[in-house]
Amino acid sequence: MPKRFNIDIEPEALEDIQKGIDYYDSKRIGLGEEFYNAIDEYIEFLRTNHYAFAIKYDEIRCLPLKKYPYTIHYKVLSSQKTVSIKAVFCDFEDPDKWEGRTG
Repeated sequence: MPKRFNIDIEPEALEDIQKGIDYYDSKRIGLGEEFYNAIDEYIEFLRTNHYAFAIKYDEIRCLPLKKYPYTIHYKVLSSQKTVSIKAVFCDFEDPDKWEGRTG
């Protein structure tokens, strides 16, 4: 059985999630909750499948969501047994917004 890692969600990633919830709720009431539930399922997946995705840059791995145009950017901190969620970035956002958040 794979080891379950802790999850640490950076404050900026929480802001990303909230912006997504707000956006989807503005389109249809309840859609924001569906978006949140999808994010939650993917984050739970990372507890035991943290190495399932290749490193893309600066030790950051990327998990694309299937139903929504978002990607979870995360780092595996093996010594701490933690997955650190750095961003939940909308794929349509300007990539320059990501600069400075890769640490």
